[in-house]
Amino acid sequence: MSATVTKTLHELGNGVYAYTQLPGSWGWSNAGLITDGDQSLLVDTLFDLHLTREMLDEMRRAAPAATRIDVVVNTHGNGDHCYGNALVRDSQIIGTRGCVQDLEEAPASRNLLLMRLGHTVDRLGGAGRALGRALGALGVDALNDLLDAMEIALPHFSAFDFAGIEPTLPNRIFEGELELRVGDKPVTLIELGPAHTRGDAVVYSPNDKTVFTGDLLFKDAHPIVWEGPVSSWIAALRRLLDMDIETVVPGHGPITDKSGLREALHYLEVLSREARARYDAGMSFEEAARDIALGEFERWIDAERVYVNVETLYRDFTGATEKPHVLRSFAGMARLARA
Repeated sequence: MSATVTKTLHELGNGVYAYTQLPGSWGWSNAGLITDGDQSLLVDTLFDLHLTREMLDEMRRAAPAATRIDVVVNTHGNGDHCYGNALVRDSQIIGTRGCVQDLEEAPASRNLLLMRLGHTVDRLGGAGRALGRALGALGVDALNDLLDAMEIALPHFSAFDFAGIEPTLPNRIFEGELELRVGDKPVTLIELGPAHTRGDAVVYSPNDKTVFTGDLLFKDAHPIVWEGPVSSWIAALRRLLDMDIETVVPGHGPITDKSGLREALHYLEVLSREARARYDAGMSFEEAARDIALGEFERWIDAERVYVNVETLYRDFTGATEKPHVLRSFAGMARLARA
């Protein structure tokens, strides 16, 4: 998977940079750098220490102010935006309370364990499947879930090294909005979650008319609504569309403008409408996820995420609050991809 990834540091002008890892599938996130004078603010780290170190080295070659990172903002608590924090642990690291909670619950050590288990059961081959079916008949589904989940996890996540990553949480929590300065440049942090996760935030540089959205925007890829409600994500995108923005750096995928925000908003509105019709018709969320035609979104990558998105919408419709374990969600996505 790593051989197909193109990593690029883009100079956006006026001391602002975006770092992209395209096409931006699972784990291959974007980051950003805002500088003024000798001050710097880093938007997100990457999924492992090697990738983060590689990015920081390139930023430091391009911008002397990045020699010392003064402030780091984690846009949310998914590991592909936070696990590299250990390399900037001496900086002020800012995040929302939800960001901290998500990162506490999903440290890199959990990913490392799941990947090791996945490689073990993968080596079992057909014997593993037979054991999974036998345990499933006894009401024990964990092995089946693991076997299914690894159909997605192993191809996508084996490129990342989760070993030796010390948990490094944000050391400053903000709520609502926070005004910062990078040198003489104003920067605004805006909390817009829960949506993708419990604590989504964006980083806005008004002088540059540039916003770093974190995973409130996946460009040319299906988003994934881990938390919801979807209505909150829709409201977040509408708020961004009302702002004075020309350049949009998504959490995954190529740099865009407000057209990328409009595409994401349209996707969520269409999916909400299609899921609601099937919910009202009495379909289960799995039936609905299989039945919904991708149509205009067919060219987008990572279509298996529709499974999680429809499940979250069904939780929104019923008012349910309990979320499935991430392993079960990946297993469901693998089943949808096979179907």
